[in-house]
Amino acid sequence: MKAVMCERYGDPSVLSVKEVEPVPPGDGEVRVAVHVSGVNFADAMKVSGQYTPQPPLPLVPGFEVAGEVVERGAGVDGLEPGDRVLAAFPTGGYAEEVVTSSENVVPIPEEMDFVTAAAFPVAYSTSHVALVRLGRLRAGEVLVVQGAAGNVGSAAVGIGKRLGATVIATAGGPERLEVAAGHGADHLVDYRREDVAQRVMEVTQGRGADAIYDAIGDPTALDYVGWEGRILVVGFASGRFFDIPRVRVLLGNCAVIGVNWGAYLERDAATVRGSLVESLGWYREGALKLNRPHTLPLSKAPAALNDLLAARSPGKVVLTTGRS
Repeated sequence: MKAVMCERYGDPSVLSVKEVEPVPPGDGEVRVAVHVSGVNFADAMKVSGQYTPQPPLPLVPGFEVAGEVVERGAGVDGLEPGDRVLAAFPTGGYAEEVVTSSENVVPIPEEMDFVTAAAFPVAYSTSHVALVRLGRLRAGEVLVVQGAAGNVGSAAVGIGKRLGATVIATAGGPERLEVAAGHGADHLVDYRREDVAQRVMEVTQGRGADAIYDAIGDPTALDYVGWEGRILVVGFASGRFFDIPRVRVLLGNCAVIGVNWGAYLERDAATVRGSLVESLGWYREGALKLNRPHTLPLSKAPAALNDLLAARSPGKVVLTTGRS
């Protein structure tokens, strides 16, 4: 089978397509014929050697795939050859086949195609874990989603609305705000032209947000989090890193919560699986909407990652193996 290999750290140009020997599934594992693989920023971090924890070389990038079960090992229940599934795991997704624990594999709805399914796990499981498990978002609360037009941010908007929150979405420019509006955001803030803190305080009549989903790295979040609010640190897409003044956390009785979704794949796969099962149920209800990903062949993985790093990607990008 073909796989996209990283044999030395560097920019995406170090990747190459290699023929590798398929391996049979062990106890509790399944082998999945991959139709589509999702592309994520963290894949580029692994290729460059900057991910934590960094897997050893050689490695095959990729956290998420969609495809069909072709073989199962001993002790696997509930999955049969031919089942259409999605899967999330620490690494190995840029390949024509993957072998992974059956706990990482979830059947996909009949109405969901493989391209959509491959774009689902990272975005929706990250947002579900952040808002449900860690942020404990409740109906009637106010949620601010920073970077709401991205794949992960738009998932947070949709899940926030499904949980009954009022969602204030921020993005840069009218076109990106339109994406957030399409996922159900109640209020839109263009952070290029408006002061986010001022707008949030206006919308909340000075009370501040109950929860802030920050995928960009916003140093002003403490200016508009409410009393006993929660700041969910999901990522740093802006490239900005900063220290949080602990005295302000104390005075506001607020919480700053890290959301390291990738760590759950290593430490607690059951949490990821549960988040995917519930999120897929909401998708079946029609409560969650996914933007159609842009597709490239598996051999174009370096170009896909370069476009992602340069912010040239038209939304989510996935890699196809030619099976669909």
